[in-house]
Amino acid sequence: MRHSVEAAVKNRIIEHSPGWCFTPMHFADLGSDASIRKALSQLEKQKFIRRLARGLYDYPTKHDTLGVIPPDLNEVAKAIAEKDSVQIQPAGAHAANLVGLTMQVPGRIIFLTEAAAKKVKIGNQEIIFKKTTKKNMLSAGTREGLLTQALKNLGKDHIDKKARAQISKFLKSSTEEEIKKNMKFAPAWIRALVFEIMEFKL
Repeated sequence: MRHSVEAAVKNRIIEHSPGWCFTPMHFADLGSDASIRKALSQLEKQKFIRRLARGLYDYPTKHDTLGVIPPDLNEVAKAIAEKDSVQIQPAGAHAANLVGLTMQVPGRIIFLTEAAAKKVKIGNQEIIFKKTTKKNMLSAGTREGLLTQALKNLGKDHIDKKARAQISKFLKSSTEEEIKKNMKFAPAWIRALVFEIMEFKL
């Protein structure tokens, strides 16, 4: 029985691309909690998966020259959010980096959430979940929500010609309707700036 659970868990991991992050919850339909944890422990011993933190694993990406690649912290955060059944929204310098407004990769990445605040340490990096209001999460998961957080980090006095061009490029695949809907609760200066760049009427 243990081997069949282990095989089922392994098959599910293989179905995903390397780089996938997961928790025991992602296999809840395959067996008891104890049997799944045992299977994950065995697969970790075989170096098929990597344990990142308590109850958190990934299917590591292997590079011919660099060897095993560190995990993608966005994928780690996504796995934690799925386990906790909460929405998350990248914020701070991390959001600015994802939008392409800064090339700086922060050592600690911040996500907003309506759930309790917590920190998760992965190697020498840290994921911070900051508790926020429902209003701040209304556009979570959208390009406009990500851009709002990126611009909050940058500040209105740091929007140069290059930043304006990047904002226009970033929103190219969003419709006017989507932008207006998802920017509804953004600070007024951000809304005005985006509408001006995209040449919308206020």
